[in-house]
Amino acid sequence: MFIYLIYIASGGALGATMRFVISSICKAYFPYFPVGTLIVNVFGSFFIGVLVNYLNSREISEIFFKYFLIIGLLGSFTTFSAFSIETIELIKTGKILISLLYVLLSFILSISAALIGLSLIKL
Repeated sequence: MFIYLIYIASGGALGATMRFVISSICKAYFPYFPVGTLIVNVFGSFFIGVLVNYLNSREISEIFFKYFLIIGLLGSFTTFSAFSIETIELIKTGKILISLLYVLLSFILSISAALIGLSLIKL
């Protein structure tokens, strides 16, 4: 059990740092639309799909893939809480259409990316 926590914490630290860096860079270029969170959620969903596909297709130790990469790194890299607060901020500032676009893009692209990741030819 302790080893799982080490893997999750290590992956989580890396994933959260990556999310922060990407979001900060995107915010500098796109200050009026939360592109950073959209990007990390879409890419994170894609890579979770790829890794689950890979894990299901192999007889390998799931500790690294499941606990470090999927739960730790990608679990902290993607973020529903940031998506939620950014949507509320867009609504509060009167950007209703942009908030609807953000919600639709987030759901459609993230779910599609996960599906594509799961559907890739077995690695």
